[in-house]
Amino acid sequence: MVDKFAHRIEDIDISGIRKAFETASGKFFNLGLGEPDFDTPAHVKEAAIRALNAGFTSYTSNKGIEELRAAICDKFKRDNNFSASPEEIIVTSGASEALHIALLAVVERGDEVLIPNPGFVSFAPLTKLAEAKPVGVPLSESEDFTMPSEVVKEKITPKTKAMIINSPANPTGAVESEENIKALVDIAHDHRITIISDEVYEHLIYNVLKHISPARFSDEVITVNAVSKTYAMTGFRLGYLAAREEYVEQMLKIHQYIQACASSISQHAALAAISGPQDGVAEMRSEFKRRRDFAVDALHDMEMTFNTPKGAFYIFPRVGDEQEFVDTLKQRGVIVTPGSAFGTMGKNHVRISYAASFDDLKRAFEIIKEVVNF
Repeated sequence: MVDKFAHRIEDIDISGIRKAFETASGKFFNLGLGEPDFDTPAHVKEAAIRALNAGFTSYTSNKGIEELRAAICDKFKRDNNFSASPEEIIVTSGASEALHIALLAVVERGDEVLIPNPGFVSFAPLTKLAEAKPVGVPLSESEDFTMPSEVVKEKITPKTKAMIINSPANPTGAVESEENIKALVDIAHDHRITIISDEVYEHLIYNVLKHISPARFSDEVITVNAVSKTYAMTGFRLGYLAAREEYVEQMLKIHQYIQACASSISQHAALAAISGPQDGVAEMRSEFKRRRDFAVDALHDMEMTFNTPKGAFYIFPRVGDEQEFVDTLKQRGVIVTPGSAFGTMGKNHVRISYAASFDDLKRAFEIIKEVVNF
């Protein structure tokens, strides 16, 4: 009998993040989804409305409108200390598309991609869809869930073609130091490995560490980012990537056929976000830090084991039986994500997002405390 579906999707499951809340019913506190509860800044919404009213509703150039790509180049120089030209930018439908086309462009069947374990739920499936093999780099609590260069070296084989770095990290909130980023870049250079750097949480760091882009130190980097988390624009589905032109030329081929271009209206909104006032970014970061500190204090009071997140808006405590913990909370109206959704090293943890409103966060943690103390 002829198989009905492609083998490449046989062992790919529905996202553990989505499963955590899409089956929920009634009123619940959603600490499972990584989405800022803030409204999109007014000047960004106004830019989208102006674009709509002006009839800017047609296809754009495949790479994105020139003004936005120029603004992204300015942003990289200002925030990330590396230079890119507008021709080295592709505007995508979210960071997810950027990751997808990056992997499709640089790996093929039989290649291996090093990914953090635990790491974002998309990394392994997108690698498999590119018909390559995801190889988890085990991250430990004792190393603050960072990606130790020595462990990375142990995982490299002649088949290793790419390495994904995610800092600040989802689901752990870990932030890589400049020293470690440099070490990872050196390893990648020595082994001719392309780095794909997921930097969507770059502005959400709460301690003395600074965000460091690998592209500061190497040209063999595809930098992936988005306006989603920084500007509370998740529904706009607007991401972007930067890489040398030889990379962009290959990724553009894929982008042209699966997407053509990102939303014209979202591009104008993103232009306003990136080039406009940045006050709202600092305000959101300050509020997320307040929520982070609340979550840390609450979990300490429950005597739970966890690492204090240094970035993003997730905390990743250890629990006994993760599925039982998740199911019990769900019955009580609180949604969290099982740690194993992020890889084998996430087993018996849960990811709690503190991107919900402070009031919802307080009520949800009261329920969590009741479950922990039961």
